[in-house]
Amino acid sequence: MNISINKNVLENMLSHSLHYLDKKDSSQITSHILLDASNESLILRATDFEIGLETKTQNLTITEPGIATANGKKFFDIIRMLKDDEVILKIEKDFLYVQQNRSKFKFPMFNANEYPEFPTTEEKSKFEIDPMQFLRAIKKISPAIDTNNPKFELNGALIDIKQDLLNFVATDTRRLAVVNNPQQSESELAIIIPKKAINEIQKLFFEEMHIFYDENTMLIQSENFIFFTKLINGKYPDYQRIIPNEYKVDLTLNRDSMIDHLKQISTVSTELKLTFTKEAIIFESLNEENFEGTTQLDFQTDLEEDIVLAVNSKYILDFLSHIEKNEFNLRYNDSSLPFVLACDDFITVIMPIMI
Repeated sequence: MNISINKNVLENMLSHSLHYLDKKDSSQITSHILLDASNESLILRATDFEIGLETKTQNLTITEPGIATANGKKFFDIIRMLKDDEVILKIEKDFLYVQQNRSKFKFPMFNANEYPEFPTTEEKSKFEIDPMQFLRAIKKISPAIDTNNPKFELNGALIDIKQDLLNFVATDTRRLAVVNNPQQSESELAIIIPKKAINEIQKLFFEEMHIFYDENTMLIQSENFIFFTKLINGKYPDYQRIIPNEYKVDLTLNRDSMIDHLKQISTVSTELKLTFTKEAIIFESLNEENFEGTTQLDFQTDLEEDIVLAVNSKYILDFLSHIEKNEFNLRYNDSSLPFVLACDDFITVIMPIMI
């Protein structure tokens, strides 16, 4: 292999790839990036077996095609320190050399033919959805995805495909976030996407994405990227059973006013008590230490008796930061039962704190 490529083009490709490498063990081939220079293009691949990314460019000159590997982090660190000029990559005696003007660096390689294979779209079903709709939905539910839960299925987001409805679901057992999308489908399927994959998808894709899946893998293609992730095997909880069917109280609240007052009290304590009266909403901190905070929002209701909710303010703020309108609904049955925040197709069911 002997190629010439602009430093900025290569650095940009490498910066995307770093998140997909095994950084803990440099003795593993998955700590390396695969460089494949052939067919008038350069393909970079990175994977830790669970998740992977392929990037491609034709903005280079190929003097001699070839395939190589290099430690991803060290390779990126060297490239980003070089000047904004052409970089030469070539293989000599089973080593990859990086050259620019009078600078030269030597990288040991693994056998590139042993690099993990990437999945393909063959024999996979295609998932039809508007890209912006998909990205908007996973962004809304992602704060509710759990981390390191022994029930592995909760460490991911559920895409629940029904014949006339497509639901995006996440829960950390204290709250449940659901985005409902009316959509016709020929088949019903439920897949669980790991949290890391959900986070990376939001960084990579914008207006174009083609999604393919089978029972083990999901693959997303665009003009610049091919992304894949292993799916989480398991049975997701029956989330629909958690959503109340009826409500005693349904209040329409102002988003900006609620955010302002919640943030004031959350500087003292993330846990707070909300009291809804006929003429106001009272926000009070819940803290075992001596810090206290209270504020009040004038608000007219037809409540016959006060409503009291103790809650983690982060759960409400996460919901409010992901809605597009300035009004939302709070639906309530009892201070000991889950309550619901709703705005258009997005709801969050929250377990109150017992006080």
